[in-house]
Amino acid sequence: MTKTTTFPVLLVDDEQHILVASESVLRFAGIRDVSSVDDSRRVLPLLEKGGIGVVVLDLFMPYVSGRELLDTMSREYPHIPVIVMTAADEVDTAVDCMKAGAFDYLVKPVENARLISSVKRALEICSLKNQVTQLRDHLLSNRLKHPEAFSSIVTTSPKMSAVFQYCEVIAESQQPVIIIGETGVGKELVARAIHELSGVDGKFVPVNIAGLDDTMFSDTLFGHKKGAFTGAEKARSGLIAQAAGGTLFLDEIGDLSEASQVKLLRLLQEQEYYPVGSDIPLVSDARIVAATNRDLRQMTLSRTFRNDLYFRLCSHQVCIPPLRERREDIPVLLDFFFRAAAQIFRKSTPSYPPELVTLLSSYDFPGNIREMKSLVFDAVARHVSGVLSLERFRQVIGSMPAPAGTETLLSQRLNDWLLQSGGRFPKVREVEELLIDEAMKLAKGNQGIAASLLGFTRQTLNKRLKVRKERGG
Repeated sequence: MTKTTTFPVLLVDDEQHILVASESVLRFAGIRDVSSVDDSRRVLPLLEKGGIGVVVLDLFMPYVSGRELLDTMSREYPHIPVIVMTAADEVDTAVDCMKAGAFDYLVKPVENARLISSVKRALEICSLKNQVTQLRDHLLSNRLKHPEAFSSIVTTSPKMSAVFQYCEVIAESQQPVIIIGETGVGKELVARAIHELSGVDGKFVPVNIAGLDDTMFSDTLFGHKKGAFTGAEKARSGLIAQAAGGTLFLDEIGDLSEASQVKLLRLLQEQEYYPVGSDIPLVSDARIVAATNRDLRQMTLSRTFRNDLYFRLCSHQVCIPPLRERREDIPVLLDFFFRAAAQIFRKSTPSYPPELVTLLSSYDFPGNIREMKSLVFDAVARHVSGVLSLERFRQVIGSMPAPAGTETLLSQRLNDWLLQSGGRFPKVREVEELLIDEAMKLAKGNQGIAASLLGFTRQTLNKRLKVRKERGG
């Protein structure tokens, strides 16, 4: 796997003490890739070599002035944000530089927070431009550069391929990621793939937020000092420290308490956190990837989730479609889970009738892939010999609600019937025929599966169909 694409910051100033101070400030703020030059004649040769993301430039220097460099960079390297940092506190000079293409204008002496904020915003612009370029290349090529990163996710769905392509694009960014999807769709697998694609040296550290109150959240993530509370006999670093240089995966982020949301927001905004019992902030360079099966946007409207935290987390948003929206994955998942279950139970992989795929395709799978795995493993555990029985699958699926959209579909069919009949309300027999038609469509003509959906025995359904045929229906 390739290393993460970084955007080095180049400081240009003829005063060495300013270079040293600025570099220290940026490094302490978590911006590690910083270099500096005190001779303006070296700037353009460095830019020609490539790899520079942001330039912080003094205006008044010997040999080549910063103003001349700004013109050249705006013309030949317009993709590189240039932050002018000078002692000239003049409106005309500032306006002139901004018109010439400067990204920002800072007046010396610059407050640390102002310098950090400006450089971080410039780096975000670099990251977004890079993502747009990569996304365009992915869309044009319609292929994955690193398919091995997604080897743990079994799919043939074009929708999932689009998700994977987007993950490849955003993996190299250090911005937060929110992964949205129903229970059981594989959110953690996608998070691990993003971590692997990022090429960072640190670990992937997962933590489930559900059930953690604010005290537990703070202690788990941030750690504590010795004596911070009763029983804290020695200091302990939290999971955020374990994820240094890597990825911290926060699952079920929608369950985070209000007080914990404030602390997470500070971590995302300032890359700082306080261990429990400490008033000295520590700096984090861990990338935050969060996941939820809840509607965070709706939660912001009901004020149960902070609006500012929501938008911070949504720098990159990955939406994983549920299994019912990618039913083409059912056959490959079936084969995969049958082999896995057979290996665990030390049995031969059972064969199954083709009707099983049709039966499962008519089911909504509220628990998604996790539910499908449980169904298959249970069936294999019960299986003794011969072709796998569908009975267990029929029992589970027959006891669950009809697939999503069935009610709407039936309502539409009923409305069509009313229009065609001039508004006459249908008789019970006619409604029954409508239901049978829809069940047969969902079951793709398989009478056994259609009977399960209707709550009939196969013999009863066969008899009804025979009567209809004799009537010429």
